Amino acid sequence: MSPPDLDGLREQVSGPVLAPGDPGLDGEVATFNLTVRHRPAVVVGATGAADVAAAVGFARRNGLPVAVHATGHGSAAPVEGALVVNTSRMRGLAVDPAARTARVEAGVRWAEVVEAAAPFGLAPLCGSAPAVGAVGYTLGGGCGPVARTYGFAADHVRSLEVVTADGRTRTVDTGTEPDLFWALRGGKGDFGIVTAMTIDLFPIAMLYGGGIFYPGEHSAQVLHAYREWSRDLPESITTSVALLRLPPADELPPPLRGRFVVHLRVAHVGDQAEGERLLAPMRSAAPAIIDMVGMMPYTAIGAVHNDPTDPMPYWEGGGLFHELTGDAVQALLDAAGPGAEAPPHVVELRQLGGAMARAPRVPNAVGGRDAAYSLLVLAPPPPQDMAGLVRALGERVLDAVRPWTTGGALLNFQGAATAPAQVAEAWPADVHLRLMELKAVYDPAGMFRFGHSIGVPDSAAG
Repeated sequence: MSPPDLDGLREQVSGPVLAPGDPGLDGEVATFNLTVRHRPAVVVGATGAADVAAAVGFARRNGLPVAVHATGHGSAAPVEGALVVNTSRMRGLAVDPAARTARVEAGVRWAEVVEAAAPFGLAPLCGSAPAVGAVGYTLGGGCGPVARTYGFAADHVRSLEVVTADGRTRTVDTGTEPDLFWALRGGKGDFGIVTAMTIDLFPIAMLYGGGIFYPGEHSAQVLHAYREWSRDLPESITTSVALLRLPPADELPPPLRGRFVVHLRVAHVGDQAEGERLLAPMRSAAPAIIDMVGMMPYTAIGAVHNDPTDPMPYWEGGGLFHELTGDAVQALLDAAGPGAEAPPHVVELRQLGGAMARAPRVPNAVGGRDAAYSLLVLAPPPPQDMAGLVRALGERVLDAVRPWTTGGALLNFQGAATAPAQVAEAWPADVHLRLMELKAVYDPAGMFRFGHSIGVPDSAAG
């Protein structure tokens, strides 16, 4: 971009416009996954929808692709030579307690929505990590700690405000451009930049939840017990279990530092007595190192998973199971259990089903509804930063269970699988076909093609 070009863009927007070499550019595109580094042609720090529209219009006139960046959690692959719109300054948030809704702008994190809704006894369908951006999470589907009870986050979106590739700002819902509304909820960032969303809130002030840590040497009995226990649970409870190789970090409780452990996570939307009755079989499955399950306010929802909050380097991959068989669990233990050579740091099985398995009242493009469990693998790189070794470590786990998986993954858990053919596996074939058709309508030049993109329309590729 020439200086006159950038000066013209600066006159159109209220936020900063940065080019390579400008102070502050690296901070504008910093990612949560430290192995991913963006090298944009220009960055626009948007302060509102008008800035986003101006940036997209500028990119269209100058033949630039566009990527969107908020908290950095959704950065799956490097962005090269694009105009990056940073929406982190867009922090508008308004709760309507009478309607049980919240209007959330693109830079807002889930923790802020949780805190704003709590005084009214309400809660959003946030993710397991409250520091994640609310909009990007929701557009990818959104499978959170109470998802079996209420469904995917995308199932409860009232409307979306979006800037499309033509530079137009649109408000879409069931009555206005319903095709685009359908595609955005589950199709993520392929159709424009969502600047705000209006979502449902739910009457949850308290829940019975938390985690139990078991010694790694009991991994087999805990995972096999979990397989038997979880398949018959009511949808009032959402669960997951993870094999964790924990660092010797001071912020961890002393009994967990530097250990290989199994972490059971539960969130029961109901009273303590019923929660304890449901959890009893897992409490007796193996001796616990720490049992942190009890009644808790929804504002403490992040304590269920205790996901990392600081940026870190890692390789990520995912998968889906129609059924979790004993053989599949054993294969997972052989590849990622305490006896495996250099097991990954996180191998999580997240229970699906319940409300997630049902079609929502307003149809959307979210995939994975026919799966029973989701698999997520996180493998941090060694000190030498040998990327090939890290990928091999993570893929070894996915390969071990491949005979039992569907071939796809939840879109937010695709991780390093960013090739269009891999991304296509996130949806049933008919849903993917419809998404491709709508991509050709709303983004015929393939302006939005970064991250987990369905690809460039044939008309643009040709």
